[in-house]
Amino acid sequence: MDSGSFDYDSLWLTSSLRGITIVDLTVEAAKGGYHSGEVGGIVPETFRVIRELLNRVDSSVTGECAPEFNIPCPEWKQKEAEHMVKLTGETMYNKYNVQDGVKCMNQDNLIEMYLGNTWRSNLSITGANGLPPVATAGNVVRASTSVRLSLRLPPGLNPQ
Repeated sequence: MDSGSFDYDSLWLTSSLRGITIVDLTVEAAKGGYHSGEVGGIVPETFRVIRELLNRVDSSVTGECAPEFNIPCPEWKQKEAEHMVKLTGETMYNKYNVQDGVKCMNQDNLIEMYLGNTWRSNLSITGANGLPPVATAGNVVRASTSVRLSLRLPPGLNPQ
């Protein structure tokens, strides 16, 4: 199943499953690409506009989504989180291979980590268009930038 399990030694049941909303967002400014020395400070930079729009959905500092994308966590889910943390401990995150120096979200609060993974909303950018590869990128203000947003939603939240 897509919901996963903590290990292969036990039978696990999914108690709740987050929903998902996929949004393709495109910001267009100019009708063509222009040299940044010519239009920088005149034509809005499309990636900056996307960044500002994303700040309305989730915090770039904490990763927490806006309140509109969350609902209160029920008591049974809180108790489940406490139980799962006792069962799994740091295995919840240390089974993932991350770069040296990277700290997982809520690494110091495993109950919040569990709830963040199973109940709370979460935004991921899963694709982008309009950004040339770094190796060939020139000093050009692009005409448009597109991103695909994957927004996980808590069980029970009306996606509308």
